Amino acid sequence: MAEILEMIMVICFGLSWPMNIVKSLRAKTAKGKSVLFLIFIIVGYVAGIVGKILSGNITYVFAFYVLNLLMVSTDLALYFINRRRDALREKAKK
Repeated sequence: MAEILEMIMVICFGLSWPMNIVKSLRAKTAKGKSVLFLIFIIVGYVAGIVGKILSGNITYVFAFYVLNLLMVSTDLALYFINRRRDALREKAKK
């Protein structure tokens, strides 16, 4: 039962990341994004993945941790791309 509840938690978290990625792609700006927040989330998923590996408790839930880590990492990459776009726009204004 604990594994099912953990899976539900990870899936619920995971549902928000595709929406965040789409928002980043459409907005084409890093304004309003927190890079520190994204990094903390990535560290949390990495800790969860390493914890699963060290405990030998690798089940289907592990795949959701990895998928979420990939999505948050994508959003972090988009942050840096959009931050660069923001800087280029500011430079063009001058």
